Amino acid sequence: MTGKQQPGAETRDRLIDAAAETLRSEGYAGTSARTIARAAGVNSALVFYHFGGVDPLLLAALDRSSEQRMSAYREAVAGAGTLEELVEVATAIYRADIEGGHITLFSELVGASIARPELRKEIVQRAEPWIEFVEHTLDRVIGGSPLAKLLPPRDLAYAAITFYLGVNLFTHLDTDNTRTEALFSLAGRVAPRARLLTLRLPRRR
Repeated sequence: MTGKQQPGAETRDRLIDAAAETLRSEGYAGTSARTIARAAGVNSALVFYHFGGVDPLLLAALDRSSEQRMSAYREAVAGAGTLEELVEVATAIYRADIEGGHITLFSELVGASIARPELRKEIVQRAEPWIEFVEHTLDRVIGGSPLAKLLPPRDLAYAAITFYLGVNLFTHLDTDNTRTEALFSLAGRVAPRARLLTLRLPRRR
């Protein structure tokens, strides 16, 4: 079947898309094999046939979303050479993730892992590439500077991911996002004032 997906692959894609949409709209508590299958227009038994269960399917949906976002974000941060530019890109990334629903997928599964320990290892494994991505980006921009000595990129990366998740949870209370936007605005004002701290230290001979 040149140029066309095999029926099994097409069904898997439909289930992954439906799982992502169901998790975003219904939350983890409202997501089941039945609700996903209904959204995909297939029999619920296919969830277990193709993925072995609901959680593996949800993780597959997260993996697809992460792959897509990571590709886009690598390109977005490539042109950022200053702390101010990184803040601008980070703000745009957060807004895109809120609108596209990726952050909801991630945070829903993080929340689910509290009650389902078997999910914790899976979530930690999927968070690590993002921490490394942020760390690498920060090291490229501020590595070797006084700011990096004060706030190591690895620690800043972990803080950024924690902030990313925490802000998403808070948006359920801050429904108009005014407080969240205020935080990004504050970061935008602080970044230029930290410029001196991002200058590279001369190498010792």
